[in-house]
Amino acid sequence: MSRIAAFALTCALVSGCASAGDNGDVATYDTLRIARATCAGKGEVLVLKTDGDPQRSSAYECRKKP
Repeated sequence: MSRIAAFALTCALVSGCASAGDNGDVATYDTLRIARATCAGKGEVLVLKTDGDPQRSSAYECRKKP
């Protein structure tokens, strides 16, 4: 069951529309680790959006590697 929850959270982070979950929109070590792994699986990197709040999950997005 935790894999399903992790997948759902990852999808929300990658889409840029993180919804309020157990921890709201807080960017924790675990949520960023999952998002980073998801981006890496697509050949991309997880980056902070311009003027994004680093404490919010929705402030991160996958981008193509430079």
